[in-house]
Amino acid sequence: MSTRTLLLLGVCLPCVKRNTSKIRLRRMELDTNLNMYFKKDEFLFAHDPEKMCKTGDVVLIRELAQRLTRLTTHKVEKVVYSLGDITDPITGKKVVVGKYRDDIEEANCLFGKSTKGFDYSKSLPRGRLVDTKDFTHGETYIKYHEDGTEQPFAI
Repeated sequence: MSTRTLLLLGVCLPCVKRNTSKIRLRRMELDTNLNMYFKKDEFLFAHDPEKMCKTGDVVLIRELAQRLTRLTTHKVEKVVYSLGDITDPITGKKVVVGKYRDDIEEANCLFGKSTKGFDYSKSLPRGRLVDTKDFTHGETYIKYHEDGTEQPFAI
């Protein structure tokens, strides 16, 4: 017996459709023969007229009462985590790999800071490399042929 889920958590992917974001939902499906769970991806299109989410963001989406189009069945509620800025949901602290940034700073004060270490307090937030190395803001389109020119927004 399945129940309808009104709120879903997914990752934003590049999408060609206008005012729409493509969201990947990852679910675990039980294989009864092996008695193991395996990843199963489901893709939904969510209405996003404000362009709130960029590629790679973890977003919360809500099911619409009535479909906007044949494929657009959900709407983007909010960006939970932006790409590259991982926050622990329980404590609200920033995380690097498996450690809190506060703990890393404290260890640097106790044992001395490495000259090659990265300083998170001086780093700028996401968006500083727009048009140089970050092309997630651009309008995507489908590349139909290879003509040798650089096409950074093509899928």
